[in-house]
Amino acid sequence: MANKKQPEILLESGINELEIMEFTIGDQLFGINVAKVREIMMVEPVKPMQKSNQYVEGIFKPRDKVLTVINLAAYLELGPSPKPERDIFIITGFNNSEYAFHVHTVVGIDRIYGTQLKKPDPVIYGGREGVATGIVELEDKLITILDFEAIIAEICPESSIQYETIENLGGSNNIRNNVHILIAEDSVLLSKMIIDALHKAGYVNTVKFNNGQEAWDYLCEIRDGGDNINDFVNCIITDIEMPEMDGHRLTKLVKTDPALKHIPLVIFSSLISAEMRIKGKELGADEQITKPEIGRLVGVVDTLTQK
Repeated sequence: MANKKQPEILLESGINELEIMEFTIGDQLFGINVAKVREIMMVEPVKPMQKSNQYVEGIFKPRDKVLTVINLAAYLELGPSPKPERDIFIITGFNNSEYAFHVHTVVGIDRIYGTQLKKPDPVIYGGREGVATGIVELEDKLITILDFEAIIAEICPESSIQYETIENLGGSNNIRNNVHILIAEDSVLLSKMIIDALHKAGYVNTVKFNNGQEAWDYLCEIRDGGDNINDFVNCIITDIEMPEMDGHRLTKLVKTDPALKHIPLVIFSSLISAEMRIKGKELGADEQITKPEIGRLVGVVDTLTQK
């Protein structure tokens, strides 16, 4: 394998497909959305850091940027590598940050439909809640898709959503109290953080779904039931990467539906990049925000719902 490789990313959007990179830790098979992968490289020596989290191996500088190395085998309590000299660093990019995840091998890349991504049991791997976002069955193998955002949020809380950023935005008021927000987010940890932050800002009328399909079914039930959609949903906040139906597909469905397209829709995802921003705009998203920017999310909801 070459020392460094840049994975290709899907160019189409709104068709509920994604590419996952398979990798192993011990004898177990895991996956990561290719959109989160910047490159893969052979393991390199790292410099340990004193008083760092127990799952942080240290830091290294592959080029002009210092990266933190997370040992996934240690985090998942799966034991050391049988051939450590052949291990791999997966360099990831999400939430406007880059991290190196230490794994044992990289197997390859598969393209799957969102409907193939099934929600796993809520508690696996050392009792951590929601450490996996999905399970994929391909031929005779099962691939566990890890929640890398939740892993980083646990190891480096300062890199995740910061509640204090909403302190200067004001609290509860009659306008915010009367806004109904639909949230589509599969991460147990991050959905709780988003809802807590919105409630703290005064957006107390929220309904949350675990994926785009559940959110879409809810919207269709209201639309087809003859009720006024505006009495139930005034704004939609959706993640991109979710099982069953992703956020881009949900955005496309909402924005091409005559009865729903007027609802402001915000993509709130760790995957926002220049390329992803173009995709979201083409699909009709009203705004796109990277997940740590919870203060900006509240401000955008203010703007979109108070026109």
